[in-house]
This record gives sequence, C-alpha cells and structure tokens, in this order.
Amino acid sequence: MPRSKKVKENSKSVKESPKSLYLLPEVEADIVALATKQEPTETGEKPVIETTTLWDYPKQSYGKTPKGNNKFQGVTPAFIIWNLVQRYTEPDDLVVDPMAGSGTTVDVCKEEGRKVIGYDIAPKHPEVIQNDARNIPLPDESVDLVFIDSPYGDNVNYSDNPADIGKISCEDERFYHELEKVAIEIHRILKPGKVMGWLIGDQWVKKTFTPVGFTKYFETVDVICVVRRGQSSHTGVWHYRAKKFNFYLRGFKYLFIMRKPAKTTSKVKWAKYK
Repeated sequence: MPRSKKVKENSKSVKESPKSLYLLPEVEADIVALATKQEPTETGEKPVIETTTLWDYPKQSYGKTPKGNNKFQGVTPAFIIWNLVQRYTEPDDLVVDPMAGSGTTVDVCKEEGRKVIGYDIAPKHPEVIQNDARNIPLPDESVDLVFIDSPYGDNVNYSDNPADIGKISCEDERFYHELEKVAIEIHRILKPGKVMGWLIGDQWVKKTFTPVGFTKYFETVDVICVVRRGQSSHTGVWHYRAKKFNFYLRGFKYLFIMRKPAKTTSKVKWAKYK
C-alpha cells in the first residue's frame, strides 16, 4: 500500500478513536517521514518545511542552481523564502519582494512555479527592477505574498543611492518613518487575507543596543528567529572583542509573518517596539 494512502487511513482511525494515537507508532513514523522527506528535483534536493519558530541554515542556498548571490552583503537565506512560498502560496500566485537585492526571491519563486516581481533601489540581479519600495508600482490588492529583507540601520553599505533607507541610522527616528512608508505600500498591494514576511535584525554599535524589530497592524501569524550565519562579525576577532568589552554579537534576525485582515474596518496605524 502506498505510504500516503496508509497514513490517510491510519489518520482516519485516529480520529475515530483518539486513544489509538498512542497505540499506532507507525502512524507517527510515517507522518514524520513525510514531513521531513527531501524530494529530489532537477536542481537537487529541496529543503524541508520548518515546524518550529527557530530556523537555522548552515548555508545560504540549496540545490544545484544558486538562489541570489551569496557574496552579496546581507543576502537572504533562500530556505526562508522557500518555506514561506510553500506555506502561503499556490502555483501561479504572485510574489513580490520590494527590496530584492541580489534576487534570491526571484530565483526561488521561478523554480517553484510562482509569478514574481523583484524591486530594489539598486538592483544586483538582471531580473530585479529598479524601484523605491516606498512607491510600489502595482495595483491595490493584487499580490498573494510579499517578502522583504530590509535594512536595519546604516551598518551595511547597500548602494550609493542617497535615497537608500539603508543610509539612515536606526538610532534616527527618520529610519522608522521611512520603513513605515514601505509597510503602508505592502499593505496596499497585498490581497485581503494574504501574508507577508518581513525579515529584520537588531543593532549593536558603539556600546548601544537598538531593538530595530517592529510590529505593524497586520494580524500576526507568528514570529520566527532566524540564526545569522556568515556574518562579517562572526570571526575570532569579534568573538574576542565581545568577551573583552562585555557585549553580545547579533545572533539572529526576526522574521515577522503577518496577514492582512480579510476586512479592514479602521484606518491602519503603525507602531514600533520601544
């Protein structure tokens, strides 16, 4: 009997007799095997669906075809986008990344059969369109999923464009005002009931901790912690400094998963953590 059919029949018996959940170890084994199975494809093995709120990836991409450019400063782990696409979209859905950088979102979505538009104020990928995320040229309620990996201050030189939000320190209130404009645009283009994922980190500079993570008045689906690997500060020298001068290196970023309410009854407001 095919495994999927056996799991389905066993699941039915569990529903009919809840106590049987503790009497059918093969059911649990089959479900775990299905949940963690890596399916081979033309481009190699796919990731697995994450089932906890701690996501840790030892490398930036997967498979034989690169997703984005792992040499790009602040490149997004492709596994994050893959997981969001699998959970919250269907084939031919439209995914938008307003700060697409080196095009990780574009590459993942094309491989997964999703329509995708990537924008960036300073594109580093041939299919990413130059555009400011504070003014997204798309109709209202036209997008099925938005992913954004935004700056969390001026610690990284993303571009020479003076309008780049990454030129503003997160200790400056203007930084949040500009990100608010991006959030409003995302809310405008997203279909009711659909989801966005916003990846952002905190900052420690000159003995000052700035909690950049902020919340928007979408409905919160969940908050994920994504372990930061491959950071320029994760070297022996920086670990030595952290111990000597008594501070912590940034170990993770926040991934806020938010849903636009199916019906908006009041004006959208925005707030950041203090």
